[in-house]
Amino acid sequence: QTIESLRNLTIEETYELADAILNNDLKGVKEEMGDIMLHLLFYAKLGDEKGAFDIADVLNAASEKYIFRHPHIYGDVIVKDEEEVKANWEKLKQKEGKKSVLAGVPVSLPAMVKAYRMQEKTAKVGFEWDNAEQVWEKVQEEINEFKETIPLSNDDPNTQIRREDEFGDILFSLINYARFMKIDPETALERVNRKFKRRFEYIEAHATKDLELMTLEEMDLLWDAAKVLEKTTK
Repeated sequence: QTIESLRNLTIEETYELADAILNNDLKGVKEEMGDIMLHLLFYAKLGDEKGAFDIADVLNAASEKYIFRHPHIYGDVIVKDEEEVKANWEKLKQKEGKKSVLAGVPVSLPAMVKAYRMQEKTAKVGFEWDNAEQVWEKVQEEINEFKETIPLSNDDPNTQIRREDEFGDILFSLINYARFMKIDPETALERVNRKFKRRFEYIEAHATKDLELMTLEEMDLLWDAAKVLEKTTK
């Protein structure tokens, strides 16, 4: 129960740190980093009490791992660029006993982050498109395949499954395209979430009657006003 409680709190603190980073709130970053470090000390204390490890064991293991995985720094291996460093990293992880390139991707990650990390890892071993144009063609291909499911009968139980599969393919391909364009899709979506929230709250604050009584056109006018306000206040 203690471990489970700490786990949930650690996840919460991690998201709060991510929020502080996204807001460029350095004071918040410092505070949330402290909270996460406190959780790590809790875990180390639990490990010590069970005779499994202490904080020194954790740090020593991390040091040994990073020395082993950076032979171009701590050894005599020569690399030509960052991509070769990443590729060597994955090969060395395999030597440590990991059965799959994807073994290091946590199962509990949010789906979008997990997709990005899996694509990153498989790219390091050569499972990768040559350029962004090819990836965009794949996005369009997946959109067309999803469109084919739209006319299907809703009475067929397989229809929803197929639609979800095809829609998932679109999202996965878009995440891959974002990676090629050096965009963090999770950050991009969160920025849009915040933008939507700001604009809708503007509608709520400036509505002259209950939202349920407003037409979409009336709401759109306030939405556009919020957009103009954002541009003038930047």
